[in-house]
Parts: sequence; C-alpha cells; structure tokens
Amino acid sequence: MSKEIETHELLNQSTNEPFSSVLDRRLKRRDVMRGSLQIAAATMLGGFGLSLAGCSDDDDDNDGSTKQPLTLGFDAILGSKTDAIVVPPGYTAQILIPWGTALNDSISGWSESLAFTPTIQENSVGMHHDGMYHFPLAEDTASSNFILALNNEYIDQAALWEPQGGPTTTSPRPADEVRTEINAHGVTLVEVKKASDGSWSHVENSPYNRRITSATEIGLAGPVAGSDYVITKYSTDGTKTRGTNNNCAAGYTPWGTYLTCEENWPGYFVKTASRYNDDDRLGIESSGGRYGWETAAGDGSEVNDEFGRFDATPSGATAADDYRNEPRTFGYIVEIDPYTGEAMKRTHLGRFRHEGCWPGKLVEGEPVVFYSSHDSRNEYIYKFVSDAVWSASDANNVGGTYDRMAIGSKYMDEGTLYVAKFNADGTGEWLPLTPDAETPAGGTLAAALGLAADDLAGVIINTCDAADIMGATPMDRPEWGAVDPASGDVYMTLTNNSKRTAEGVAATYTNSGTDIDDLGVGYATAPVNAPNPRADNENGQIIRWQEGTASSTTFEWEIFVFGGAVTGNDNPSGLTELNQFASPDGLFYDQRDGEEGILWVETDNGGNAVADYTNDQLLAVVPSSVSGNSNSPSVVDQQDQSNLKRFAVGPNGCEITGIFTTPDKTALFINVQHPGNWPSSSDATAVTSGTVRPRASTVVIQKADGGQVGV
Repeated sequence: MSKEIETHELLNQSTNEPFSSVLDRRLKRRDVMRGSLQIAAATMLGGFGLSLAGCSDDDDDNDGSTKQPLTLGFDAILGSKTDAIVVPPGYTAQILIPWGTALNDSISGWSESLAFTPTIQENSVGMHHDGMYHFPLAEDTASSNFILALNNEYIDQAALWEPQGGPTTTSPRPADEVRTEINAHGVTLVEVKKASDGSWSHVENSPYNRRITSATEIGLAGPVAGSDYVITKYSTDGTKTRGTNNNCAAGYTPWGTYLTCEENWPGYFVKTASRYNDDDRLGIESSGGRYGWETAAGDGSEVNDEFGRFDATPSGATAADDYRNEPRTFGYIVEIDPYTGEAMKRTHLGRFRHEGCWPGKLVEGEPVVFYSSHDSRNEYIYKFVSDAVWSASDANNVGGTYDRMAIGSKYMDEGTLYVAKFNADGTGEWLPLTPDAETPAGGTLAAALGLAADDLAGVIINTCDAADIMGATPMDRPEWGAVDPASGDVYMTLTNNSKRTAEGVAATYTNSGTDIDDLGVGYATAPVNAPNPRADNENGQIIRWQEGTASSTTFEWEIFVFGGAVTGNDNPSGLTELNQFASPDGLFYDQRDGEEGILWVETDNGGNAVADYTNDQLLAVVPSSVSGNSNSPSVVDQQDQSNLKRFAVGPNGCEITGIFTTPDKTALFINVQHPGNWPSSSDATAVTSGTVRPRASTVVIQKADGGQVGV
C-alpha cells in the first residue's frame, strides 16, 4: 500500500507466533541450515533441476559453456532529494501517460487549470498509478507496441480539485464530485507505442483505450458467486457487483489477462450498526468512508444507489433490499481481459486486503499457482493451486480470437487456497483453507468458523479468520512478490512493522476479546516471543522460498536481504551508502538469457534514517551473484555490497512502484506515485522549477545507446 493511505490499525487478533520470533531462531540456526537446505533441496528437488541459489557458490553448469555470468553494468548512484527522477549516466527517463492524459478526443487535453468532471475523468488516465503490466498486440512488436494495463490506487483530493481550492467537505458531498473521484480510481487500459527515435507515446482513440472504475459492473466467479453472502439490492442473485477499489499491485496470467488486486477497499465503506465478524477483521469503519462517497446518497441524480451502496448498514427486510453485503463483493483478485475489457472477480483466491498476485513457475501438466499477500501488519502470505493442470495450448495467442476469461475460469475458479506457516528450521508448510481442513485444535475449519460442513464460500468470505485458526505465521506487512521462472524461487517483500513490540511487552487489542475463538478482534500491538533485533521493524526485509512442484505443501525459506541504514545499528545485511534502503515494496524478476535474471526492488519509505538520506528508489541485484556466508543472517551480506546497486531515485514525496521490462529488455517501465511537485516536462529527470500541479506518471527508462537496461 502507499504510505500516503496506510493505517497503523492491526486487525489480526490471532496469537499465532509472529514471524519476527521465528526469524530470530532461524538466524541462530543459519550455520546448520546453510548445509541442510542444500541437502534438502538436492533430495526433494533434484528431479526438477532446482536449488536454492543462496545455498551454493557453485555457478558452473558443467556444460562446457564459456558464457559469462550475468552482472549489473551500471554504476550505483547516490541518494537524491530533488523534484526529479535520477538515473545512472547513459540512461534517459521519459514521462508517459500521467494522470489526466486524454484517452480519446471526446475531451480536451491536460492543462494546469483543468477542472475535472465525471466525463473528463472517465475518459482520461486515472490517478495515482501503481501496479501495471504489458500485453502485446503482435509478436513482432511486443517490445514497441502493446496495451498497458495500469492500476489507479487512490486519489489526492487536493490535486484533483485544485482549481476550486479543494474538495467540498460539507455533507452531503456534491454528486458530481463523488462521481469524478469514483472515476479516478480503478484501472486504465491504454495502447502505447515506441517511435523510431526511441520516444514513447500513447495512441489516442485506440479501440483498446478504456477505463474500469469504481462504478464499472464486474462479475463474481468462484465459490462466493451466487451465494447468500453477496446478495445485494443491485444483484439479488449474488453474481455481480460494481467497481474495483484501491487497486495496488498487479499480476498477469499465462493466457494473457491482467490481475488487479483490491487492497485498502474497506476504507471506502461505512457501517452504522453491528454486522459481521469479517467487518471487524478487515477494518470496515463506523465513522464514515474515506472520501464520504456515501453522503451523496439520496441526491436527485443518483442512479441505482450508486452512492448509497457504500453504506453497508442493514436497512431492509433482507439482504436483497439493501447493501449490507456490498463489502463482501470486494477484497478479491480481479481478472481483466485487456483486449476486450471484460472483468471478473476470482473469489477462490481469497478475500482480504490483497497487495498483488503473481504466477508461479509454469510447468506443462502441473497445476497453475498464484501467490498473493495481505498487506497489513501481522498478516499472511497465500498460495492458490488450480485443480486443472497447465496446457500450453492455453497460452496467450497474440492476435488470436478466443475466450481468455473462460480459460481464467478453468484455472482460477476451482482449486485450493493455502496460507503459509514458516518454521524455525527453515522449512515451511502450506495450510489448506478448505471446510474439511483439520485445525490445530482438532475438528474442521468449517466447524471452527461456525459454518456448514461444506460451506467453501463462507471460508473464503472469512479468509483472514480461517488463516488465524489454521496457525499461519503473521508477517511484517507482506507486499509484492516475484518469481524466478527458471528456478521457481519466490521472493516477497516484508515492508515494515512499527507495531512489532519487544519481548516481554504484552499484546494489546483493539477490542476486549483475546481468544482465538473471539473472531474479528485485532492487535493494537503485536509482541515477539524471543529477543529480536527487528522489533519495531522500520526497515523491512525480503524473504525467498522454494518449492518442489506446483502442488507442494512444503517449502524451504531464507532471508534474502534486510533493509537498513548505514547509520545506526540495525543493518544486518551490511548495506552501504550506495544501496541502503528501507521499506522494500515493489518487486520484479527480470529474466534474462539462460538461468539468470535481475531482481528489481522498489521502496515506499518514510520517517527514518534512510528517508533522511534519499527519496524512494529502485535497486537491482542479480540473485545468482550473491551467496552469503555461513555466519550471515541473510543471503546478501557484507561481501555482496557491490552486487546490490541503487539504479534510480524518485522525486520528492513520491513512491516508486509498478514495474516491468519490455521483452527485449531495452525499456524499463516504472510508476511514480503521489509526487509532491513534479513533473514539469516530458523529461522525467528535469528538476521542477517553481510549483506545478503534481501528477502521478509512468516513466520509461532506457539506455541512450538503445541497449538492454541494467547490464
């Protein structure tokens, strides 16, 4: 999530062992584990040609090849605190599709004084860019002409309503202001193209340009669809809803669809009466929605309760008479066909505050896997395994005419959702979230949740409580993931946890209940169980794990790198001025030729020593170039500092997010979210002179000589 809208509310009421205490014991066993992981991997994974790269210094493929190992080919840059993007010498950075860019000629283009209306915002690029991905229009132009799918996470009301001096704050809010804000959220689909001189632009009036907003009708699929849990006045059969909200990180599917993820969606709803346990567990407020959209209900222009649906207070005789269940139609992974705009919420991947969703290693004849994370303090990491096994015939056929959403149903509507438990010895387990799963206390998960024996929809609605009961490991704000498609290694950022208390400090709760059976009661603070240098974890870390096959229910894990500042004593990975970072957030694994690739790391930092030194940044490391020594708490350690490099720094006030490389690796796309006073020109590196209306933007970074980025 963006630090601009994150809350420090802790909603996990379980007493499951915190990840920090597991980590403490894990580090003490590192000498043992560095050897045993190697043996375990060789035994368990030998048939799949996989190994944990961090457990061995041997990079010899024994094939007689003289190929040189992949190395980073740029000089690490210093930190920066300016109103500009900073990139290494020999690189350029161009602004592309900032907020407010017209998608078609039905509206006028951007100006500093542009006064937004619902129509203007519906036909222009949305606000606060976040996760994104690319979808080719033809095989031979996959790196120069494609559909860009882009999340628009939330809004900056001051910038949106700058010409009128800010939003209307009195209640009720004007209907057209609310409609405009609704249309600034969601997803932007836009065709982009590279010119012969290397510059990029969007294709205005492209048939692929469209917006999916917080008002767009979207279908429900999977176990929850058609159940009593999601019946509303708008959809009395529980098969559809309106909108997707607070879309943070993203993913993609092998069959060519986009996955957008609903994260801090609870803040858009309000309830004024007691409702369901899942309301409290997920954080639906009783004091008003984030932007007060519900206050416009009853306006004479309102259509189909477009504003009233954000008030989840029961008001009718049944759920079909009001919107008590509207929040239960949110909190999912949303699949979008970028070529047609069709969208569907895939409920079987769980309901929580999804940060993102990433496909695992794809193997013919094995299930398809997706990893996802719940970005809140002391929440969990999840895995979905399809019942159907992968067939290469379902891969994206660029230019072909076929039903991608039907393929999505095949792989995403039937399967098993799991939650992760990390053990102290470097192993882990995937715990099934199914009605018949046996809980640690005995009995079935359905019974523990008070559900009917076969109520899978109920388990999904209550995903967080189900994970609590099964004994999942609470983590320090799991955010983005990335998968090495060759080895299957999975990386995930654990951004920070300012509410992790030291040993001996008793837990406090937001409500009175403290028992695991008292569902819906969240931590106010969460203690560690053993001495832990990462209590009050302000810097975060990146973990890595590996599984044998897609359907494996066990894994091996290790810490890849700790965030930390040069100053102070909380820098276990030995970071230097050229790579110190905190609050790792975005991740992207950039596969290059052969078995190697670049792991790109983005940050969303604030309020600590690293933030005093530099704005948010983008770093790069080749995982195969680092190995850690037997006494190191993480794979990246003091001997590896030259292999972890700062590549770019963003403008003042921003978060660096949303990332991918083109297939030919000559362009790196990132997003700059919520800048304070930027951009002032199409050159992203130009320092703003004076004051501008800030605009989140996509930035394209390229080598001036046209070569591959990063090497």
